[in-house]
Amino acid sequence: MVAAGAQAELRQSRWIEPAVDYLRLAPASGATLADVVTTANWQPLPAESPNFGYIRDTVWLRFEVMPAPGNRLLEIRYSQLDHINYYLLRDGELVNQVSTGDRLPFDQRPVKHRNFLFPFNASGDHHYQILLEVTTEGAMQIPLRVWQSADFFEKTSVEDQLHAVYYGILITVIFFNLFVYLALRETTYLLYVLSTTGYLLLIANLNGTTYQLLWPDLPWLHNQAMLLTIPLATTFTLLFSRAFLRLRRSSPSLDRLLQLTIAANLLVALTTFILDYNIAIRLTVALAIPSCLLLTIIGPVQWVRGNPQASYYTIAWGLLTLGSAITGAHKYGLLPNHFITFYGMELGSALEAILLTLALAARLFQERQQKILAKEAEIRAMAARSKAELRMMEQALHHPQTGLPNRTSFEMLVNDLIQREPDTRHAVAVIHLNNLEAITKTLGHRNTDRLLELAARRFNQIVRDLPGIHPVENCEDRAFHLASLEAATFGFVIDSDQIGNAPRLVLQGLDQLKEPIGYLGMQLPLDPQIGVAIFPDHARDTSSLIRRAYIARESEEARDRGMAYYKPARDSYSAERLTLVSEFRQALQQRQLELYFQPKLALRTRTVTGLEVLIRWPGRKGSIPVDELINMAEQTGLIKPLTRWVLAQAMTARSELLAAGHTVGLSVNISPNNLREPEFPQFVQQLMTDHPEHRGQITLEVTETSMMQDPVNSLRALKSLNAAGIPLAIDDFGSGYSSLSYIKQLPAREIKIDRSLVTDLAREAEDRVIVRTTIDMCHSLGYAVVAEGVEDRTTLELLDGMGCDMVQGFVLTRPLPLDEIRKWLDAGSGLAPCLSG
Repeated sequence: MVAAGAQAELRQSRWIEPAVDYLRLAPASGATLADVVTTANWQPLPAESPNFGYIRDTVWLRFEVMPAPGNRLLEIRYSQLDHINYYLLRDGELVNQVSTGDRLPFDQRPVKHRNFLFPFNASGDHHYQILLEVTTEGAMQIPLRVWQSADFFEKTSVEDQLHAVYYGILITVIFFNLFVYLALRETTYLLYVLSTTGYLLLIANLNGTTYQLLWPDLPWLHNQAMLLTIPLATTFTLLFSRAFLRLRRSSPSLDRLLQLTIAANLLVALTTFILDYNIAIRLTVALAIPSCLLLTIIGPVQWVRGNPQASYYTIAWGLLTLGSAITGAHKYGLLPNHFITFYGMELGSALEAILLTLALAARLFQERQQKILAKEAEIRAMAARSKAELRMMEQALHHPQTGLPNRTSFEMLVNDLIQREPDTRHAVAVIHLNNLEAITKTLGHRNTDRLLELAARRFNQIVRDLPGIHPVENCEDRAFHLASLEAATFGFVIDSDQIGNAPRLVLQGLDQLKEPIGYLGMQLPLDPQIGVAIFPDHARDTSSLIRRAYIARESEEARDRGMAYYKPARDSYSAERLTLVSEFRQALQQRQLELYFQPKLALRTRTVTGLEVLIRWPGRKGSIPVDELINMAEQTGLIKPLTRWVLAQAMTARSELLAAGHTVGLSVNISPNNLREPEFPQFVQQLMTDHPEHRGQITLEVTETSMMQDPVNSLRALKSLNAAGIPLAIDDFGSGYSSLSYIKQLPAREIKIDRSLVTDLAREAEDRVIVRTTIDMCHSLGYAVVAEGVEDRTTLELLDGMGCDMVQGFVLTRPLPLDEIRKWLDAGSGLAPCLSG
């Protein structure tokens, strides 16, 4: 009756978990089967299934087996046990003994299955008892079930199919993302492949599948693989999370935390080769749990911060982390044995794999959409940039007041005609409005500007009808035949031969130019004065043609008749000067000029804070004063390329000084002609944009006298430069007659006292009063003060006592070329007289 009842109970439930007594013994107890059978220390197991966590003790289990016909199986549903001794007792006598475990080859198991199976037959009117002796360095879990053999194999077939579905899902995810990686070469997909592969191997190791299928004869490899798959799967997961959530860019602090966690997992993976299994498995699981929790936390954090990928990530890794945490807690013995604790990681990883695959697909779609939007934005930006460039070109090539093409456009036209039609005689004409200054004094600048606009429009219409006129600019919606060379000067180009063929039309046009312009109810005479130079009779280059047209316009004939042609015999410049101009132009083109540098010493710190850039022409026989070179460049139009060359060379020189460790600023003198160039501030600003390392370190110096030649335009240009962040200085202060009301408007940072006030400072008391007053006044206006021409120690000390900020002169050194000034700065010996005492 008892056997029949047991058989019915087993059939009804398919399996039973027997009521177990347990006995824990120290590892070195040496207890035998006979010892444990007779001991009275057995205790009933409080839980449904034995789970002792990570212990080193030997655990004995004992339970009764009710007699029943047929073959039955005892299943231990945990495959990570090192040594198991199975004993079947019948009426107190040992009738069967089996030794197995995952430290023994797989073929030694009584039933070839990933779990430990022990077949037995308990029939007849006997008392049956099963004892298990278990030792392991891993988790001491011994979940037991007693099965009818047929029921077990029916159940395990279904379970294997479920495992196959699970493995199939992960393998499909792995290969899908691997193909995407091979197509896109994006590291995120490769990291996800490695992460998913790690979890696949981890689950297969936990289930014993890898031991059964991959290395059944290598127990040591099975155990080492178990130790490695946990930290490696965690490491690849952490790496994937960094890449997927773009933490390096979106959250550097979290990124650093993940990097530390990755390093810890890799370190633990290495230690598994030297630590014993028990310590190593504890350590890997102990680190895996907080690592998984960290992966769970960063998802919601990034979701709150607006990371678009964090929503998928949070749900996916939340499921995986929950499953991993359940499995980890189960291995520590904190949770009992049942379906969810056994398969928590499998369930979580499968759901995670599916969700993250969907997330990666969504990300791929989003990135494609973002690329499309970025491409559209790039096209819009290119269109806007093109429009801005066209607007900048428009501004760079047109006069801001009249709207006519400016000097640059005019020079381009003349140069193009010379190159394109070298056999044609071209007349370059300039028109200067002599009466404009008087009108300005009478009506003011605003009315003058308006009058200039009217004059430009009218003159353009007049010269348009002249025979042989060349358009300066010809577009679909407008045509300009006149250019604004300066505020009160215009220019045009005409075929010289056609002028001779239609003299009456030319005279009519000249008479129309002389007619007054009606404005504000008044007829205002502008008194235009025209000068003409002809290519190739008078010059063969653009600059010379324009310059000689200017010379012709200033002649007595032009003043008397309103127009004059250039005549070499009446040129106030000698042939020697013309030769010098040619040589100077050639020297500039062939880079025969050289920059010299004179240091500026800060008196308070006795350190060199800057260098003034000076021009020298070392290769020419016979020295020429620098002032004469500059005047010649201004008169011939070479000042524009000269200034640009000097600025470019100054940039190069300062780069070499920076490379040598000298962080000094440079000062460059500019001409008033440069200030009259509308595009000059834009040029300097562009130069600083191209060389940002020199921004704020290149000071432009303008002489006091030159500014007073054209104070309005000078002030406008200086303010434009200052707005662009270019430091400015007023040179030769005290040598002219500028008004303080004008000086205080200048956006300069530095005032340089002229050497004429400094040379006799030690001997002339009056000069000392002037210099001291000048320094105090400049300081009150917010300027730093530099004294030029300091040649002795006495003058330097006097200036120091007056509160002067910097000095410059032979007391430091004569101007030196770049190599020598660099050596001088390296040695510092030249400063000895200034630093001593």
